[in-house]
Amino acid sequence: MGVAAGVAVLFPPQNRDWALPSEANLTPHAAERVCREAAQKSFDEAAKSLGMDWAVGLDGKQIQRWAEAFGERMAGERDAEVRGYQQGRRPESPANAPPLLVVGVDGGRWQGREKDPQTDSRWREDKICTVTTYLPGDGADRPPEKLITTHVATTRDAAAFGPMARLEAERRGARAATAVTLMGDCAHWIDSLQEEHFPFDQRIADYHHAVEHLWEASRAALGPDSPKVPTLAEQLASWLYEGQVEKVITRLQSESAKLGAGRQSDSPQHPRRILAREIGYFLRNQAHMNYPRYREKGWPLGSGNTESGVKLFNKRVKGTEQFWGEGGIEAILCLRAQWISQDQRWSRYWSTRPAYRAA
Repeated sequence: MGVAAGVAVLFPPQNRDWALPSEANLTPHAAERVCREAAQKSFDEAAKSLGMDWAVGLDGKQIQRWAEAFGERMAGERDAEVRGYQQGRRPESPANAPPLLVVGVDGGRWQGREKDPQTDSRWREDKICTVTTYLPGDGADRPPEKLITTHVATTRDAAAFGPMARLEAERRGARAATAVTLMGDCAHWIDSLQEEHFPFDQRIADYHHAVEHLWEASRAALGPDSPKVPTLAEQLASWLYEGQVEKVITRLQSESAKLGAGRQSDSPQHPRRILAREIGYFLRNQAHMNYPRYREKGWPLGSGNTESGVKLFNKRVKGTEQFWGEGGIEAILCLRAQWISQDQRWSRYWSTRPAYRAA
């Protein structure tokens, strides 16, 4: 048996006796370090850093094998918690009930090794959830104050993602919180997630995303190069901010009437089609756009915190030269979520994790 820089060469019985991780012949400290590096940077960069620090020869493929093995175990433990939750085993609420808990959901991007047969593209979506505690604002001069954010991420579909998001919200105090809001754009999968997993909480349509729809509608109504576009878009945004969504819809319907009735031959990018879609967007989602009420309660109006979370995941997995297998990407997303969460869960996990897992 030999040990160099935490890399051990042992037989399985010795692994057990020495309490080394079953995923790799590494000391627990070295295992944590490998996962920490892999959660932050590419496997080749991680191998270079570790090789310099430990004075051993490592390559990216070795780091990848080790990190994915640990990440797969972490994903399995997460999935077991979700199954337990679905069977009625709820996590304990934190000692101090949060005054405001904001659950944000959005999608990121990653590339698979093979093209998706349905889209003929390697690009796929991962789903990201941020759960953030806030001190509410005073409805006037003091904005809401962000406290601690934790993260969940998966490549799986909305049906699998929903219970993960709900479990994380409950772990952060959703049952005891004074207020819980669900923040995001108005994608249909988010509607389904709210209905199934957050039916009694306030859904807020991200104000800034809604304003982007107003600009798109204004360009469709007046022409993309019209100098009147900013004036119309800003007027509509002002009405939206004041909660006058019906006034916004009426004005857009008036602009639509000026373009005339839609024709079957209109392409999806025809101004009439675009404007009709934008009107439908505000008709469907006006119940989530009571921005004066949200401001009065001191709640955030935008999903910038969740968008920042998406960027943190994209920074690790989205590179144009990075191609992932389904199992590998899920493992690294789990490691990344653990690492960037702000509640010390990374250090808790590695200080309490049973080192050796029996087969």
